[in-house]
Amino acid sequence: MTAAASPGPTPASLTPAQASPATAAVMAREDRWQVPSYAKLPLALASGEGCWVTDVDGRRYLDLYGGHCVALLGHCHPRLVAALRDQAGALIFYSNVVYSPVRAAAAEKVTALAPEGLRRVFFCNSGTEANETALKLARKATGRRVVVSMQEGFHGRTLGSLGATGPERFRDPSWPVPTEHRRVPFGDEAALAAAMDDDVAAVITEPVLSMGGVRVADEAWYAALRAQCDAHGALLVFDEVQTGFGRTGSWFFGEQVGMTPDLISAAKGVAGGVPAGLVLVREDLAEQVQPGDQGSTFGGGPLACAALAAVCDVLTEQRLHEHAARLGAWLAQALCELPGVGSVSGRGLLLGVNLERAAGPVVAALRARGLLTGGSADPRQLRLMPPLILQREQAALLVTALGEVLSESPA
Repeated sequence: MTAAASPGPTPASLTPAQASPATAAVMAREDRWQVPSYAKLPLALASGEGCWVTDVDGRRYLDLYGGHCVALLGHCHPRLVAALRDQAGALIFYSNVVYSPVRAAAAEKVTALAPEGLRRVFFCNSGTEANETALKLARKATGRRVVVSMQEGFHGRTLGSLGATGPERFRDPSWPVPTEHRRVPFGDEAALAAAMDDDVAAVITEPVLSMGGVRVADEAWYAALRAQCDAHGALLVFDEVQTGFGRTGSWFFGEQVGMTPDLISAAKGVAGGVPAGLVLVREDLAEQVQPGDQGSTFGGGPLACAALAAVCDVLTEQRLHEHAARLGAWLAQALCELPGVGSVSGRGLLLGVNLERAAGPVVAALRARGLLTGGSADPRQLRLMPPLILQREQAALLVTALGEVLSESPA
């Protein structure tokens, strides 16, 4: 484990964030030139260290959202910064047309964490690319074009990944897509069985729902996933873009339910904030791939691979998956005891705090107190995806602040 970091300022010492002149200037400049694809907070961040980020006015915030599940090791981890600095001074980029010692090291370290049997890797740049790659591999291996996915699932915004994404609000502008998709409710064994036949190439699912509302299915459902895929000759894809690399308390979620998928996609925090994605692939599936079947100019680039290797080293040396399991269990229990909290769902340090009121105002009130949290598709759910280096005294700041927010403005 890392040495305990100072918890920093308490929530009560932080001034509620308003759009100061410095923040407003950044907002105006960015809005003038950027395509308006994102709804943004009135917050302009300038730096980060550990679990804390600092805005342009010098206010510090405890980051319990991780830049949308990306800051796996927190912000500017010294090992990650050093690895990037060293690699940038040696070779910033060359494509996959040549071999690379740093890519070889990253592949070795990543696959060492993978479930037995998934010891080949394809590198790309993002989660949606990883999911596209996994689905392409499944279609090639099976010769089929039907994909079963979850109604609540989210797998990315490129055309192929959009097809597997459930909510229509993400799909409508770009529909139709080239693959036939069947969507079933997450965790519903009967609906899954009804959707399966010998035309199905793959079933893709997040093993723990995140954006769709943090939720874990009954253990029997995971066994049914494996059994249905095996019965129909389909491949099982776990989208571990948010859940992988220790976040839920194991390197990958299948370990917790005693089963292994055929393909795992990962991204978000795998390179600590440097754009990177990957697919873990069964050996026999990897052997079917021919040069040109898959490709990515920047996937597996030297900077990304240096970051990947450094992240894997820190995760394994400090056993951060075990820390996530312990701290997540403590935090879930502490939050459950607060009046106004109905339950806490999820695993490890991917948690959904299910409130007895709308979550939006609570997220805003916590931000005003210096804590960054998020929401999900469930309007009453507060979503937590903090760095895996979070310490108990830092997590306790959330428990205190949330208790105060819920008591000061009863539902």
